[in-house]
Amino acid sequence: MKGAVPPLRVELADATATEAFGARVAALVRPGDLVLLEGPLGAGKTTLVRGLVSALGGDPTEVCSPTFVLLESYAVEAGGLRRVHHADLYRLRGREAAPLDEVGLGEALDDPAAVTAVEWPESWAWLGGLAARVLRVRLAYSGDARSVEARWLDGNAVEG
Repeated sequence: MKGAVPPLRVELADATATEAFGARVAALVRPGDLVLLEGPLGAGKTTLVRGLVSALGGDPTEVCSPTFVLLESYAVEAGGLRRVHHADLYRLRGREAAPLDEVGLGEALDDPAAVTAVEWPESWAWLGGLAARVLRVRLAYSGDARSVEARWLDGNAVEG
């Protein structure tokens, strides 16, 4: 029996390093992928998405936390990707009802030319079952020290 593949762990010195990790994620994703972004407020989830969008040919200055609008989409052009959908479910935490229709997340996940990044997915474990490939990214910090841990939910190693 094959042992569990450990997640990729990286120390992040600053926001620039967090954006650089987003660029590493960009090299891994393909159309239809779901990226679950977990971590406390201020851990760098939106900063990581900024790096992802930039590396995929989008405008990083357009990336902002979609806390109030819940879902933003950014134009990109890399491989078969044309959009990055970016959802922030922070305001929906604690609700039992599925946020798919309310946020437009179902439509985003069905977009064949997009990757979808979701901040604050922890309240809905079933989100991990909505895409063929799901990358879970956990960001953490203690003081000035930041770290990230990433793993594919299917058990494959995160390369890169």
